[in-house]
Amino acid sequence: MNILAFVIVLGVLIFVHELGHFLMAKILGVGVTRFSLGFGPKIVGKKIGMTDYMISAIPLGGYVKMIGEDPSSVLEESEISLSFSHKSLLKRSLIVLAGPAFNFLLALVIFFGYFQISGLPLMKPEVGTVQKGMPAYEAGILAGDTIVAINGKPLKQWDEMAALINQSGGRPVKIKCLRNKQIMYFTVTPKLVSSRNLFGEKTSRYIIGITASGAVTVEKVNPFEATAQSILRTWQISKLTVLSIGKIIAGTLSPKTIGGPIMIAQMAGQQAKAGIVSLLFFIALLSINLGILNLLPIPVLDGGHLFFFLIEAISRRPLNLKVREVAQQVGMSILILLMIYVFYNDIARILFHQK
Repeated sequence: MNILAFVIVLGVLIFVHELGHFLMAKILGVGVTRFSLGFGPKIVGKKIGMTDYMISAIPLGGYVKMIGEDPSSVLEESEISLSFSHKSLLKRSLIVLAGPAFNFLLALVIFFGYFQISGLPLMKPEVGTVQKGMPAYEAGILAGDTIVAINGKPLKQWDEMAALINQSGGRPVKIKCLRNKQIMYFTVTPKLVSSRNLFGEKTSRYIIGITASGAVTVEKVNPFEATAQSILRTWQISKLTVLSIGKIIAGTLSPKTIGGPIMIAQMAGQQAKAGIVSLLFFIALLSINLGILNLLPIPVLDGGHLFFFLIEAISRRPLNLKVREVAQQVGMSILILLMIYVFYNDIARILFHQK
């Protein structure tokens, strides 16, 4: 199950990414000679027109090979109009950017489809437990109460309630609750407590000492609302991914949290067992991560090419070919070291778990 799910997940992500490059190249008049899922020897393929569509042996990526992609290549007269390196800086940038853009688009489509078909899941502001000695307990709030408003503001979900309590700054808040079909009112003074955020960093927030019951309600949404929610979810995941990368680089988040192909295979298998919806959400999450990682300014990645194009735009001439070759070698070395490290992390995680 893990291997099959891994192949499906990785195949979808790679196909969508390379499809972005391929379609934009075609639209902008660049000739594509090869569209490959995977690297290395060809397993199966078919040539249609000038393009050889193929599946290759090593399934850890893919590529689109374009005419004139290598500036040093010798072209025939008839190929110059189809050459990537002979296109304008804007067109070349759009072709490179299209790969990551399609990864974000895939996530948007998955989220939109889910919200449109199934609705928007919201965690109800229903109290699960009340901590003794905390403000909610002292005020008389009980497990099973549903908080319907704070300071007169109606609530739909738990996160809204938690945010309003935290934003109180420790000032008393008026809480409207529903208990056994009866409306009750409480005045509660939130307490400042120390906690840790998603990155394990110390932080402080105001709470009243309650936990959610975990009850979920589903709200039907129209296409415009589904679109807005899809954009919001994609933005939230993108923001969290960028923050995580930044904190790993800064050393405030352990690089041991980085996972590789083995971890992806394990998680893909788990999500597949949980159902098609869980697997699709996992694909959306990985697709956003792949889009962001490809935009990092590392040579050989899309972000590296875009960085070269930025230098070209500023200097008004292409970057020296020798400098580009050295940068590509450095970039490839970084990726190889990163791949070794994530494999090490995966294996260490398995061994530690076994112990």
